[in-house]
Amino acid sequence: MIIEILIFLASCFVLSWLSSKFIKTLTEVAKYLKWREFIVAFFVMGFAASLPNLFVDLNAALHGLQAISFGDIMGGNLVDLSLAMAIVVFMSKKYISTESKMVQGSAIFTAIVAVLPWILVLRTGGLDRLDGIILIVAFFVYAWWLFSKDSRFTKVYEDKKLKKIAKKSTFIFDLIKIAVILATLLAASYAVVYSAQYFASSLKISLSLVGVLIVALGNCFPEIYFGIISARKEENWMVLGDMMASVIVCATLVLGIVAVVAPFKIYDFSPFLVARIFMVISCVFYLFFMISGKKITKKEALLLLLVYIAFLMTEIFLPK
Repeated sequence: MIIEILIFLASCFVLSWLSSKFIKTLTEVAKYLKWREFIVAFFVMGFAASLPNLFVDLNAALHGLQAISFGDIMGGNLVDLSLAMAIVVFMSKKYISTESKMVQGSAIFTAIVAVLPWILVLRTGGLDRLDGIILIVAFFVYAWWLFSKDSRFTKVYEDKKLKKIAKKSTFIFDLIKIAVILATLLAASYAVVYSAQYFASSLKISLSLVGVLIVALGNCFPEIYFGIISARKEENWMVLGDMMASVIVCATLVLGIVAVVAPFKIYDFSPFLVARIFMVISCVFYLFFMISGKKITKKEALLLLLVYIAFLMTEIFLPK
């Protein structure tokens, strides 16, 4: 078991490290193309942080292990809305401001999207291709709303610590680097899926529970890391764009792709029962904090952290 644990931890580290390299390279490309700040926060940070989920979950689905995929995304959304957000706020200098109307609207959409897969699963006891299409359409609906007003993207993204791409050849080299990183991410995802299967077999627990508790937490390292870096710089746009994009992209686009490629049924909902309850609780708290005081304070972050701790204790110690 020690070897498998090391393989899993090493794979998660590689996924996170490659995601950070991917983000750094892609943000350099974004500066070269003069992309706007929130576009970078949502699409670059959000998509990059979701890459481990996409590769791991699609890999698992193609091997007939969709329980890992669904557990990873549902557990990951819970982590993002509670543990990850709490850690990021704790690491900020004061608090995370949420005053923007766009942030308020995005927060509402994020909370809805976080529970949307649960609603679709109730229809057929799983996710079929129609459900996958609905999830993918939901993502593009949000993207359309996000880009409906150009005034929301007036500030071009700048980061003086990143090198500025001056030559077209450097730009092309960065694109090649991105392709290599994506290929390596695919290889690392195989190791995560292998480890998840081993944990389920050795610990005599379901693949669903492994996805919710273990894989989900491992795949959330990138957004936690980038959220902390942005919070220390007081870049609230980057923090919120990263966190909300991670939830939205995973719950719609990633899970939608998984459902279209490999539709699945869930025959045992018991591993997801606790996660579903705490998902609703975390969504309510998250949405209330985002909208009520127009900021997330350290006291509110503590409550979000307690929600995740309560989830872990309930999931681990509740008699199955």
